[in-house]
This record gives sequence, C-alpha cells and structure tokens, in this order.
Amino acid sequence: MAKRFREDAIAEAEEPRRRMPGWLEWVLVFAIAIAASLLIRRYVVEFYKVPSASMLETILEGDYLVGEKITYRSRTPEAGEVVTFDDPTGRGVTLIKRVIAVGGQTVDLRDGVVYVDGVAQEEDYTLGKPSYPLDTQAPGVTVEYPYTVPDGYLWVMGDNRTNSLDSRYFGAIPVSSVTSRAVWTYWPVSRWGAME
Repeated sequence: MAKRFREDAIAEAEEPRRRMPGWLEWVLVFAIAIAASLLIRRYVVEFYKVPSASMLETILEGDYLVGEKITYRSRTPEAGEVVTFDDPTGRGVTLIKRVIAVGGQTVDLRDGVVYVDGVAQEEDYTLGKPSYPLDTQAPGVTVEYPYTVPDGYLWVMGDNRTNSLDSRYFGAIPVSSVTSRAVWTYWPVSRWGAME
C-alpha cells in the first residue's frame, strides 16, 4: 500500500503542470497591481495637487506633492510640520497648512506676530508677511485671542498669512482629520525636493 502511494505521488509529480490561460494571468496581474496601489494610497502615501496660494512660497499653487501616512500612526503632528487634512467646513476637499500649535498650547496674534505660549515665533517661511486675525470666520466659529488649543486639536496656518483661510477662519482642527504629513514636492521638476 505504501509503495503504491509513493508511485502515485511520483506519477503526479511527473505530470506537466496545468497552466493558467495567458489572458487570466494578465487579469490576475492587473488585479494585484490595482489592489497594491489602493493599499499603498490608503495606508502609506497620497499624492496631491495644491489648489491654492495659501502656502506661498513654501508650496506654490499647482505644485504636486507627496504626503506620507505612516508617521502619524505612532505619534501626533508637531509644530512646524506641514500637514494635509480634511476641510473642517465640510466642502469635501483636502487642505494643506503648517502646524503652529498643538493641544494645550495658547496662540495669540499681536501686532502681526504669532505668539505660542507667550513666545514670539520666528517664522522665516512667511517671508515677513504679518499674521493678523481675520475679519470673517466660518459660520458658527468664534476665535478670540489668546486662544487655547483644545486637547486632540491643532492650530494650523498657511505660510501666506495675508491670503490663507486657516485656523483663524475655521478654528482648531481635530488631529483625527489629518490625512498625511507633506514631505516632498515632485512636480514641477524645478521645485523637486523635500518640504522645509
């Protein structure tokens, strides 16, 4: 009985393997590629086109950039980082701004200067543009200075302080709304490089 079993196993091993039809192999390859692409975009990186001038001169309108999603699985965003997040006004778009303060910190705008916990911020990326409160705010939002950022929230501002609807407009944003950390501009080629 054992001998016959071995002979059957040898006979099966010597039979030529049946191959999948070529068209089915291609379908399988494309399905795997699409699934891998979707998983990478969902959990690793996202690609964005910047729709506005709110981050000039750090990021120009029309720049294409990469946002990575892994960092914020192990920690929350920190002041100075450029992040993408869901628009808190509910327009269904992704915005990009710089984190200025995190939960528990107090933001104040005095004489065109941003203060965090009473310390004037050195913000070279604004190219000297003043940071004033905005005359209008999103419906239902009231921001009064000094403003203490609630725990679990971030205060974000565009680098182009004279042309940016940011936390001065819509208030602090929930950390949970952050979708990625902007890390790299990849288009146009002349602007290729890491975020600062």
